[in-house]
Amino acid sequence: KVKNNMRKNKINSVFAVTFLVVAFVCGLPFMALGQQAQNILDKASQKYNQSNGISASFSLQVRSKASQKAEVIEGTIQMKGEKFTLKTPDSYTWYDGTTQWVYMEQTGEVNVSKPVGDELQLTNPAVLLTTYKKGFTTKYNGESTNQSGKKVFDITLLPKNRKSDISKIELRIDKLTYFPASVTVTSKNGVSNTILISKLKTGVNQSASIFVFDERKFPGAEIIDLR
Repeated sequence: KVKNNMRKNKINSVFAVTFLVVAFVCGLPFMALGQQAQNILDKASQKYNQSNGISASFSLQVRSKASQKAEVIEGTIQMKGEKFTLKTPDSYTWYDGTTQWVYMEQTGEVNVSKPVGDELQLTNPAVLLTTYKKGFTTKYNGESTNQSGKKVFDITLLPKNRKSDISKIELRIDKLTYFPASVTVTSKNGVSNTILISKLKTGVNQSASIFVFDERKFPGAEIIDLR
């Protein structure tokens, strides 16, 4: 039970970071970018800053060197500023910018935490991307067509720190809308996480309560406070 719980929490944590990397890459400048990539992300930044809340569907594909077939997880996410709410068939995650709640459907448990330091980098995209800006080199790879038939801009982030667990991050920005289309995070252990984004809506303008766990909606849930 504990091992299964940890695995699901890890997968959802990885997804949250990966998806948000794409969304919030629009929010911070990368001084090391080539001019083409900088112009693309400048336009993406403007789009995101004007979005006033985003909701989207996603498909997460988790693949390792040992597995021939990718594990697929589908769900939805809502974002506004640094806050997000993530829903998958197995779990529900809320982050209000300070506190994170992760509810596991199978066990009925809610893990409550306040990520700081390295943990914060795994949940807070603003902190994560500050690190990226200082510790990654970025390469513009031109244009291509994604799985949905959309024209996209391809950008790769490579860590400068040899101790980083990440081997590379591949971003694909929709050429027409300048919103994220997909992202792949490849770890040095051979595991890759690819997020394909669909049904993205802007102007959702969610209330702050959307990003906070509501005990009344989950009666009987066991709250495990890790703060």
